[in-house]
This record gives sequence, C-alpha cells and structure tokens, in this order.
Amino acid sequence: MPLFTALYDRVLRWSAHRRAPWLLGALSFAESSFFPIPPDVMLAPMSIARPRHAVRLATITTLTSVAGGVLGYLIGLLGLELVLPLIVDAGYEPAYEQARAWFTQWGFWVVLVAGFSPIPYKVFTIAAGAMAVAWLPFVIASLLGRGARFYLVAMLLAWGGPRAEPWLRRYMERIGWLSVILLLVIVLALSL
Repeated sequence: MPLFTALYDRVLRWSAHRRAPWLLGALSFAESSFFPIPPDVMLAPMSIARPRHAVRLATITTLTSVAGGVLGYLIGLLGLELVLPLIVDAGYEPAYEQARAWFTQWGFWVVLVAGFSPIPYKVFTIAAGAMAVAWLPFVIASLLGRGARFYLVAMLLAWGGPRAEPWLRRYMERIGWLSVILLLVIVLALSL
C-alpha cells in the first residue's frame, strides 16, 4: 500500500473540514518549537482544496509558526538545560551546534534562511534563545523567512489548484520518498 499517497488523500479530506484552519495553525505553532512534521503537509493540500483562501491559510501558517518560534526561543532562553537531552536524543545535536556557530557568524540572516529552508526551524528557534539573539530581529527574520516559504507554497498550489492535484497525487510517493531522502542527507551532512 502506498504510504505517502494514502496520507496525502487523508490530509486532502481533512483540509475541507471547517476546523482545518485551526488544525493548520496548531500544527504550525507546534512545528516551530517541538513537533517534527512541517505545516506544509497541511498547507499544500488545503491551498489546492481552497485556492481562494490560500492567502488566508498562508497568513495563519506564518503567524502561528512565528508564535511557535517565539516559544522555541523562550525554551532556549529559559530552559535549554531541560530540553538539551531531548535535542540530543532526537538526533538534532549536530544541527543545534551548527545553528549556534552560524548565529555567531551571521545572526539575523541565519533565522531568515532557516525560516525558508527545509532544515528544522525549531533547532534555530531554540538556538536563538540559548544564544540570547536580539528578540525583535529574530521575530522580523522569522516573519520574513517563514512568510516567504508559506506564501510561496500556498500561492503556487492555489494557482495550480485543481490542475495540480492529479499530478501531485500521481507523484506523491516519489515526492514523499525524495523528501525523506533529502531530510536524511541534510541530517547526515549536518552531523559530519
């Protein structure tokens, strides 16, 4: 049984639910501070299912993601010693150490790029708090980076809309497994 196609079909059905924007916001918030699944997995099918609401969905995703990022920042600032063992156990320690090194070198720009990239954003939010990066630039960079990513996803899929859905469904297994491989390559590269 195809794993990613079945998940995609289920998320597409959920995206039509009247409470789906609330679930999207909750997922976005959680992913930015502690949860491993990115909100794109809900935002993409929701933007296909509701193309006229794509801007609203991207806004919800961006704002709740940044709010979750602020929670991650506070975790790093106030409770790093409590969560550091979890970071190590989850295999994020190399990424966390790399994020700390990048903050020392590039500051604001690291948050901006991390917000847009597939690298786990939560690692950067916690590292930013642990290093006491200036709060306002952190929030601004998060808004710009996360906003750019989520508006791009939402608008592209809303634009493709019903035309994109059959193509996505047909290639979902390949896209899903390629995403897993890409994530593993990133984790391996960061751990070296």
